[in-house]
Amino acid sequence: MPQNARPISPHLQIYRWPLTMALSILHRATGIALAVGTLLLVWVLLALANGAEAWAGARAFCGSPVGLVLLFGWSWALCFHLANGIRHLFWDAGKGFSIEQARRFSWVVVVVSFVFTGLIWACVIAQGGAK
Repeated sequence: MPQNARPISPHLQIYRWPLTMALSILHRATGIALAVGTLLLVWVLLALANGAEAWAGARAFCGSPVGLVLLFGWSWALCFHLANGIRHLFWDAGKGFSIEQARRFSWVVVVVSFVFTGLIWACVIAQGGAK
């Protein structure tokens, strides 16, 4: 077959990303984000153990706009990864494999991740922790 007669695979922009595929990629990305975000948590815990001056610096960073965005993102990644992990446990048990069930539970994962993140931050704000 001549080189120019071979079929060309379509580019990524042509494919429609099903929600399940996007959530699979996002599950991996949130796993990486959780690992990296844990470094922030370790830094905060070490600062807490190293006295008032170190704790004041860590608290100031976490209370800054950048720190709040990082903490919000980390908490959402945790909620999403947990909800999607539970969906994977159902798949491991052989449940939810039909296209309609997979689509429905994908949306449930998205909604639950945002609702749980909202609940976490509502508790944080109610306790006065996001100052």
